[in-house]
Amino acid sequence: FFCVFGLVVLLAAAGAAYNTIEQHQDARRFPQQGKSVSLGPEFGNAALNIDCSGQGSPSVVLESGGGVPAIGWKFVQPQIAGFTRVCSYDRAGYGWSTPGPMPRTSEQIARELHALLAAAGEKPPYILVGHSLGGFNIRVFNKDYAGEVAGMVLVDASHEDQVSRMPPSLAASAKPSAAAARTQLILTRLLIDFGIARLSSGPPRPAYLTQDFADELRYLQLQGKFISAIGSELASFDTSADQTRASGTLGNKPLIVLTAGKVPDVKTLPPNFPAKDFADFQTNVWQNDLQVREAHLSGRGRQIIVPDSDHMIPFERPDTIVSAVREVWSAAGGKQ
Repeated sequence: FFCVFGLVVLLAAAGAAYNTIEQHQDARRFPQQGKSVSLGPEFGNAALNIDCSGQGSPSVVLESGGGVPAIGWKFVQPQIAGFTRVCSYDRAGYGWSTPGPMPRTSEQIARELHALLAAAGEKPPYILVGHSLGGFNIRVFNKDYAGEVAGMVLVDASHEDQVSRMPPSLAASAKPSAAAARTQLILTRLLIDFGIARLSSGPPRPAYLTQDFADELRYLQLQGKFISAIGSELASFDTSADQTRASGTLGNKPLIVLTAGKVPDVKTLPPNFPAKDFADFQTNVWQNDLQVREAHLSGRGRQIIVPDSDHMIPFERPDTIVSAVREVWSAAGGKQ
């Protein structure tokens, strides 16, 4: 027994050492993009990474989807910087940012973003761009700081009623039980800490990602602080949905809603995933109802379906985001 126990301890220590070495190597290979800005004691002294470029007003602020660090805007930000100021940032626990206060609700994230922009010297007004779960965060930001928001682009953004509108088979797949989520979080942390996650091949690399970019994303996502952050964001989905539901409308601010028009390939979906139910939901509920309702949040809102992109529009069709941002920016009186 003691021999077996000793072997397990030895293997665990070796795995942890391997993971630490690989993390240091990746840190040298992928240096920080942006600068760290402390938010002060009100936010647990969290230091968030922010990367700004370009000149002009209103400034554009990019809010990533769940599980995607700021570098996920790699194909979008440089093009926007050609006509105005634009900032991407890592939420607390993501990328090059330190962990922040829990739980990670949209209200908490919106308050941190506001503090970050002020501390970094980035002046309003802002055009807010939110992908996926990031849509919740920027809508709550607009509620709390409406006078600082000039317009908005929602990129296949989450809707507060999406889970209740899913068929039971899809809802069960999309939202595991709290106990299952906690177990998965603990196991994932262990797999990362002991280097096992690094040895796995992971999901196939999408064609739109280079190997270097995929490696950088993997490095930033194989970190315990990231797993804790995204775990809390997902566990707080219902709370964030309620906060978004209470955020009201945008009034008459310019708004464009970009909606994914391509259903993901069945081969990219998890085993036993209800693909047919998902395809029906994507067309009948998501595209033709929930996303339309998002466009109706403003008297100047409109929906654009992106027929050749799935949910990852920032990677597959970044040009559509740039065009939408330019249109909203111009409608908001943009000046270079």
